[in-house]
Amino acid sequence: MTRSTTRLLAKTTSQLSSLSSRTPQQSIRPFSHTCLRRQDEPPAPLARPSLLASLSSSIQSRPPPPPRSSGASGNNMSSSMDDIRKVLATNTISRAMGQPQQGGSDGEGGEGGATPGAENWGPAHEPFHFHIYSHKHNTHITVTKPDRGAIVSLSAGNIGFKKSKRGTYDAAYQLCAHVLDKLNQGGWHRKITALEVVLRGFGTGREAATKVLLGNEGRLLRPHITKVSDATKLKFGGTRSPRPRRLG
Repeated sequence: MTRSTTRLLAKTTSQLSSLSSRTPQQSIRPFSHTCLRRQDEPPAPLARPSLLASLSSSIQSRPPPPPRSSGASGNNMSSSMDDIRKVLATNTISRAMGQPQQGGSDGEGGEGGATPGAENWGPAHEPFHFHIYSHKHNTHITVTKPDRGAIVSLSAGNIGFKKSKRGTYDAAYQLCAHVLDKLNQGGWHRKITALEVVLRGFGTGREAATKVLLGNEGRLLRPHITKVSDATKLKFGGTRSPRPRRLG
């Protein structure tokens, strides 16, 4: 071993001995520096409230509305609203049960769709009238209330028949069926308690209208027919009739 190597080895040994002779430094900090006491810890951030919680808190934080004055106007308004609710509830139940409703129009005809007790239709003993006026050129049907106010009044021309076709049997049949359909849609079959059929003239529409009333179209009004009368005008003497028409 050379002298330089021996010196290097001795120097290294001395350095190692000096390092081992030093007091070891503390590798950890004291307890007071590593953790804080609970009362010294900073407060944890609060969780963000949810949308529902904020809405409920805002609703609860709103001041209550000021009490309204309990005067006569307030009492009248509340009583009127109660009456409206009762009428609506009654009408809903009546519509479900197929009974007449209170107040308001019932749709077809436009002639006061209220119940008989709510509207004055004339004498109680007077029936409704179903007028059928048939002649060789046309057929007219008019349905009137006991006070003679018209509910519906139509002729064959109103449903699309023109010129000579208005006096045919088919035109009168379709006309009577159309009138009965309008009455049923308007709810008049529930309001009519007594019906008188008044026939006038000797045209083909007389028999056609009778067939409709006795058929399936008149099943709702037929039970209310109490009387059938003939109002054809007959002349006793009177003025001279026009000469008969000569053909050919």
